Amino acid sequence: MNNLLFAVFIGVGATVVMDLWGFARKPLFGIPPPNYALVGRWIAYMTHGRFRHNAISASAPVRGEHILGWTFHYLTGIAFAAFLIVIWGPEWVRQPTMGPALTVGIGTVVAPFLLMQPGMGAGIAASRTPRPASARLQSLVAHTVFGLGLYLAGLGVQLIYSM
Repeated sequence: MNNLLFAVFIGVGATVVMDLWGFARKPLFGIPPPNYALVGRWIAYMTHGRFRHNAISASAPVRGEHILGWTFHYLTGIAFAAFLIVIWGPEWVRQPTMGPALTVGIGTVVAPFLLMQPGMGAGIAASRTPRPASARLQSLVAHTVFGLGLYLAGLGVQLIYSM
């Protein structure tokens, strides 16, 4: 198998783990899962030259935003897995370790803090939200779970690779 295929399997697996956490937050803590339709709306508006919104939820819905948001979410997970493999090499895939996976997972919180949240109207690191500290903590936990997912998916790929 090649590194691109590893990145796809690991990225999808890690993103699934992150999504399971997102869905578990509702019954556990009363926190709704992320709305990736809004991410799709943000991405769709970029094709019209609009990269920043005062509040993405106040922008008119776009046809297909739900599937666009979920697709972007999974492609981003694959890209971050590819980054992990590029930095730590295929050796990491043969013998996954927690440290690099968590480093990349936690490091990915930069994307929502500096790109997505400002672009969608929430400000840098959710500074314009009603409870910025809570929003930051939720992002950090979700991306830490993504890092754990990178490790678990890496273990799964290792099993397949060693067969």
